[in-house]
Amino acid sequence: MAGQESHHILPLPTFDRPVKLLLVVAPYYRDIADLLVAGAKAVAARAGAEVEVAEVPGALEIPVAIRLARGQGEYDGFVALGCVIRGETTHYETVCNDSSRGLMLLGLDGICIGNGILTVENRAQAVVRADPAGQDKGGGAAAAALHLIALSRRWTGRPKGIGFRPGGRDERPE
Repeated sequence: MAGQESHHILPLPTFDRPVKLLLVVAPYYRDIADLLVAGAKAVAARAGAEVEVAEVPGALEIPVAIRLARGQGEYDGFVALGCVIRGETTHYETVCNDSSRGLMLLGLDGICIGNGILTVENRAQAVVRADPAGQDKGGGAAAAALHLIALSRRWTGRPKGIGFRPGGRDERPE
């Protein structure tokens, strides 16, 4: 039963220099979005991260807004927040799949993103997942972005290449 599962949650990373997150929010369901933002802000504050919020019309615009903001170079990471509730048409699948795919492609391109776009069957599921006192998916998305930022900083500046030093010298001892 899913309610009896235990999950391991990584402790929040620590940072030696400031972190700036952009929360990109689709407030189509304002009350749900506000809960997601509250959770994300609380987790970011615990990690000492500075947060800005940008709103877009819907979940499909979130990856585009993140890509535009990434070009400005002001942010270390991004948190995608919104809610898609299944309706009577196939539009639900399009929005869920395309917003998720857009975020994944950005992530594979090296952008640190936490995905907090809820994809649910009904409003009750959304409230439970969004509530910071419940499943806190907004906080979880912020934590995911923070972990990716920590990894990115850890791996930035390491020598590149396999078995070779810059300048053509081999890594193997002589």
